[in-house]
Amino acid sequence: MLSLQGAAVDAINPSVELTEAERIDRLRLIRSDNVGPRTFRSLVDHFGSARAALERLPDLARRGGAQRSGRICSADEAKAELAASRKFGIAWRAPGEDGYPARLAMIDDAPPLLAVRGDTKTLMRPMIAIVGSRNASGAGLKFAGLLARELGEAGFAVISGLARGVDQAAHRASVETGTVAVLAGGHDCIYPPEHGDLLTAMLDHEGAAISEMPLGHEPRARDFPRRNRLISGASLGVVVVEAAHRSGSLITARMAAEQGREVFAVPGSPLDPRAAGANDLIKQGATLVTEAADIVNAVQPIMERPLMLPAGEPDSEPFESDPQGHDRDQITGLLGPAPVSIDDLVRMSGASPAIVRTVLLELELAGKLERHGGGLVSLL
Repeated sequence: MLSLQGAAVDAINPSVELTEAERIDRLRLIRSDNVGPRTFRSLVDHFGSARAALERLPDLARRGGAQRSGRICSADEAKAELAASRKFGIAWRAPGEDGYPARLAMIDDAPPLLAVRGDTKTLMRPMIAIVGSRNASGAGLKFAGLLARELGEAGFAVISGLARGVDQAAHRASVETGTVAVLAGGHDCIYPPEHGDLLTAMLDHEGAAISEMPLGHEPRARDFPRRNRLISGASLGVVVVEAAHRSGSLITARMAAEQGREVFAVPGSPLDPRAAGANDLIKQGATLVTEAADIVNAVQPIMERPLMLPAGEPDSEPFESDPQGHDRDQITGLLGPAPVSIDDLVRMSGASPAIVRTVLLELELAGKLERHGGGLVSLL
């Protein structure tokens, strides 16, 4: 039988414990208009706290060209959301707090607060993601279940997206050993609805569910890629079992590679279009998987490395207090609908990284900028 060598906890020693006031401020900031996880982190790193950042939002948005300030979540709204969450058995956790998956805290766009339900000990265990086709073959479903069961018995928590097909098979096979569902909507908006009973069974057997969305949020098409980054980010690696070309599972695999996670793929028949995406991943360098031992052997060396929470922005240049008008015009003129890298903006504009980052932040808070993976930005 496979076994997990070393510690069965994939965690940084919790070094953070928010006060209730800090939790309210964080929720207010991330629920305010045009503030995503990366922007949240930039603001807090620069201004020192969520409360200080909240005070600066209107001025920054005005400088970015907003005709009027976007909605800022009120303290009463944040308190009401936290109270409703507690009644539902949900705890909101910040990176570094107990119950926030350690590896998820390390990605650039980690949720500033994560809605956690279930067994927090499972969330602190090393995780392997299993994803794949929603209309998987019988063989694909069987193999996904076999992998999940053996990985669970080896000490890993299996994480997936609670979708039909491979996700469902992986969750069901690892209910007894602990499995984690990542939700695209709020905790009260399970998708697909028929998997409500499966989620209940998971939570009854030391499983857990996580989401960054508020209660009442019905998942939309654009929410699933956001969910996928959490699946890959929380895991040591992602296993793809049957995925057609342009499958959402391939998005998860791409995100895993960008996040520095291992990518695994189960080979399938060249005649089955459901296996085409997974076969392509193997051609591109993904680790071929025919048994759980292939995964365990690949991640063992990674687990021996210490985990460190990021201290701040990777490009932790300070912001410019108030860029000059010609700098704003030049940087904005270089932007368009096609994504461009921030490094290229610095090089082409001749402005300092601090000025470029400040102008981009102002534009984003004004609702005029979109951030993409890999440090790319574009105008909306």
